[in-house]
Amino acid sequence: MKNEYTAVVKKEDDWWIGWIEEIPGVNCQEKTYEELKESLEITLREALEFNRQDALNAILPDQPSNDPNPL
Repeated sequence: MKNEYTAVVKKEDDWWIGWIEEIPGVNCQEKTYEELKESLEITLREALEFNRQDALNAILPDQPSNDPNPL
């Protein structure tokens, strides 16, 4: 399944800032527009994976995590 998300991007002085409207906490700041796009994509993927793991842990608390890099 492929989802679409809305990125809000703007230039503030020497910085590009942006966030994903649909996912709280996904916001980034970079020096270039291209760096900002890449950071938003990475941060969005990480947030979605974290939320997915958190939801799975809530319904299956005794199951081991599939995360290859546990904290």
